[in-house]
Amino acid sequence: MVKKVKSLTFIAVALLSACVTVNIYFPAAAVQKAADEIVDNVRGMQEQPKPDKKPDTQSWLYKEPVKFNIGPKDAYAQTINIVVSTPAIRSLNQSLKSRFPLLSPFYGRGNIGESNSGLLETRNTDGLGLKDRADLARLVDQENNDRMSLYKEILNANNLDTQSLPQVRKIFANSWRIKSLPNWWVQNDNGQWEKKR
Repeated sequence: MVKKVKSLTFIAVALLSACVTVNIYFPAAAVQKAADEIVDNVRGMQEQPKPDKKPDTQSWLYKEPVKFNIGPKDAYAQTINIVVSTPAIRSLNQSLKSRFPLLSPFYGRGNIGESNSGLLETRNTDGLGLKDRADLARLVDQENNDRMSLYKEILNANNLDTQSLPQVRKIFANSWRIKSLPNWWVQNDNGQWEKKR
């Protein structure tokens, strides 16, 4: 009888533990929005406001749109905001922004490019003197250190697990590459380098 109770208890515990699911949610869309804003800020590319198109309600052609309500009346999608305004993140953002004008000529000459890992990579040093090579190496190191610190600070500020770092880096890599200027070098997801068109 004792063996039966132990067996049943073991089976009950096994079934209960099998029913437990761990829901690990990574807010990719919110991180992408934050990454786009940071990259725009660093590169001085502020998004132009879209004109507000309101219908001409005075026109005899205008008809009020028909609205259909299906489901609960007060159902709203949850909006997740990523914290990107801590003192550490603001400091890193400013550091990246102040370094960008120094990196721009190297982007234009094709010496550096945006990698698929969210970091800057030296592609070649053709046509650079010894001082320019040293400056480039120093700038790339500083840039990559700041970028890695930024990614980690975003994880910390938003209580995201350190295992999310590769996802954050990939999202930022997309933003850095998409927001690169034409003729800058970017590395695609397959590791091939190509000029941005």
